[in-house]
Order: sequence, then C-alpha cells, then structure tokens
Amino acid sequence: MRARIRFIAPLVLALAVTTACGESGSSGTGGGEETDAAASGAACAPVEGEQLVVLEDDQGLQNADNIIPAVHAATAEAQPALLPALNAVSAALTTEELIGLNAAVDLERQSAEDVAAAWVEENGVTEGLEQGSGPIVVGAADFSENVILANIYAGVLNAAGFTATVTEAGSRNLYLEALKAGQQIQVVPEYLATVTEFIEADDANPVASGDVDETLAALEPLATAAGLAFGEPSEAADQNAFAVTQAFADELGVATLSELAEACGDGSLVLGGPPECPTRPFCQLGLEEAYGMEFESFRELDAGGPLTKAAIQQGEVSIGLVFSSDAALAQN
Repeated sequence: MRARIRFIAPLVLALAVTTACGESGSSGTGGGEETDAAASGAACAPVEGEQLVVLEDDQGLQNADNIIPAVHAATAEAQPALLPALNAVSAALTTEELIGLNAAVDLERQSAEDVAAAWVEENGVTEGLEQGSGPIVVGAADFSENVILANIYAGVLNAAGFTATVTEAGSRNLYLEALKAGQQIQVVPEYLATVTEFIEADDANPVASGDVDETLAALEPLATAAGLAFGEPSEAADQNAFAVTQAFADELGVATLSELAEACGDGSLVLGGPPECPTRPFCQLGLEEAYGMEFESFRELDAGGPLTKAAIQQGEVSIGLVFSSDAALAQN
C-alpha cells in the first residue's frame, strides 16, 4: 500500500504529503446524509460504470508530480553516461504507459521486474546510449509503481554499460539521506513537485506548482545545495486527479474540469474523497475556487483508494479524487 501522501504527495517511499480533504459535512451539505442524487434527476448526478476516466486539470490546480530521476550529484559528475541514460526513460514514458505498467503488476499480477524489462525492450530506450561502467544501485520505495520505475532505470543503465541493481529504499526521509551520501544508493525514481517541497521543507512557503518548468527551476538550486542532481522530468505523472465514469463523461460530453464546471452549474455534483477534502486547496476547496464548481454533497471516502474508486463506479458519487497513474484507469 502506498506510503506516499500526496496531496497528498507521492510515494510510499518517503512520500511527502500535499493534503487531502476535510471532514464529512464540512462542505455544509450534511456529510453522511447525502441523498440519492441519481434518483433526483439532477443533470450531473452520478452515473455508474466500470471504466474510469480522469478529467484534464486544465487550470493547473494540482502540483506537477512528473516522474524524474534523482541522482547522487558526485556520481552523476563522475559517470557522465548516467543521466543521459535515465533521461532516455523520461523522454519515452507517458502517463498512459505508466497506467498500463501499474495495471500489469497490480491487476494482472505480473512481476515488476518482468513488466519493466518488457517496457525497456519495446520502447527503444537503450538505442544509442553513451556507455559507462561500474556498479549503480537504484533505490525503490515499497510500492509497486516505484519498484517498476526503479527496474526500468536499472534495465536502461545495464544497457548503458553499468552494473545496476535495485534495492528497497524505505521512506523519503531515509532514502534521500542515503542518496545524498551516495554509498548505499545512487539513483531513485522521484516525483517532481513532492521532492521539491520535501527538500525545501517550508510548508508555509510552497515553491512547487502545476507548472513543470517553474517547479524544476525551483528544484535545481535546492538539489545543488543538497548534493543531488536531477534529470529531465517525463510526461508521465502520478499526482492528484479527479475521475468520473466514462459513461458520465460521455453523457455530458466533458473531458476537462472546466467543461465539467460549465456543464454542472446546477450544483448537482456529488464529490467523493478523503475526510479533509472539503477544506483542502487541492480538493473540494480548490475545485470551488479554481473552477467555480458547486456541489450537492460530499461523501467521505479515502484518498485515491478503493473506496473512492468503487463509489465512482457504483454511481454513488459523480466525481472522486484518484491518482493520475492508478491501474484502475487502464482502458478495458
């Protein structure tokens, strides 16, 4: 199970947290007393369906938690072929592919090692790599997505002439210290906004945002001071997102959160998420302020977990907080 809290920020690996959502009823709608919106005939009442789809966060409400390689700076300097090999992964990896990789492991029960090896072989990321040498240990957090990513990194590094292995790295506060020392691990798959905020360590003055370039610019001096180096961020991201059923999206003709807000001005949406959601800027409060959404009610569930996903699929909530690379988003 993930130890990341994102938004709650990423990863069980350390995972720092960005916030999740408020207590039942704090939205002023009575919390656990939600009515059956589907029976009310409201325009944006929940619509059940197995296939989930994430609506595009077109206003950049969520922080940019794109996958990015983190490296011990001295090792990167001594091994000039290291970062280019990892950047080859970033250039090829998309969120859609990350969802598929997670589905192969979490739903189909394939091994992370096999899934990673197949992705490396199929995506041409080992072609034309600069060659290095010597042992490299890639740290992995103890949840499947990060283990997959660590094995992808190791596979590409092996193709670049290194002798790469993967080891469990623990939580972020532990593995970043190990990465700074560079003795036990030299590489870790990271999440851009979360690691930026973790290193900056000032909750009162956030420096990460929904803009990848701005967040990367904020990270670079922090990384230098910490003895770390970061590669290029991938398009693939594992961040807070809001999902509906495909049937709901098709019925309304919406693909973005802005389109949802426009279509659902009658206030008939039912939102599901973690208890803190109604008061958090990345959840209900943010949806209201950034998108002007109005909600009929809020249902207290979990942060991107099975309760929220099941409630969306079963037509108990119109929209719910998930993670953008969740295996449940794989197209059937």
